[in-house]
Amino acid sequence: MSAFLALVRRDLSLAFRVGGGPFLGLAFFLTVTALLPLGVGARLNLLGEAAAGFLWVSAALAALLSLDRLFQADAEDGSLEQLALGDLPLEAAVLAKCLAHWLTTGLPLALAAPVLALMLNMPAGGYGALVLSLLVGSPVFSLAGAIGAALTAGLRRGGLLLSLLVLPLFVPVVIFGAGTVTAAINGAEGDAAFLLLAASSLFALVLAPLAGAAALRIHLS
Repeated sequence: MSAFLALVRRDLSLAFRVGGGPFLGLAFFLTVTALLPLGVGARLNLLGEAAAGFLWVSAALAALLSLDRLFQADAEDGSLEQLALGDLPLEAAVLAKCLAHWLTTGLPLALAAPVLALMLNMPAGGYGALVLSLLVGSPVFSLAGAIGAALTAGLRRGGLLLSLLVLPLFVPVVIFGAGTVTAAINGAEGDAAFLLLAASSLFALVLAPLAGAAALRIHLS
């Protein structure tokens, strides 16, 4: 357990020292949200109706920004081999890096979402559902993204390939997350969408460390 937490702390420290940590994703989230009203115009009703889906799409793209660094730096400096040979199972190492990535991307985005929702004139009934759905669903961005990052760990400038690999995996989560918020706004039952969102996170939590570790072993072999 101590090795797991040490790896999480290491990745958190590196995230804040290299690439701006959570500030890069937050800056992207804020910039895209600020640009939407300029394109739509002063139609506040239209902004409010589209806010849930737009914020979820923006969160997915913001999380994607730092995924290429998840294993790339370790592959370049030899740390990846040390992780594979260490006492910590490679699956647990992948999970630790996913946790560190979520703490610096998904969690800040979920906490900042209500402020950005206010900019988009989201109805008051959707704020709680927005934060809760992002807290439950955003881990998929880190977990599923780790699979793509592991597959492209040995490639230079693999960011485009990484995007093509993981964006299709993000689509169901965005649909379920936006559906949860929309149902809360409309006063409808959003339990089905939320349960599917939670199931997606649990499925990714089980599968991603196994698939990511397998991809890393192929890279190291």
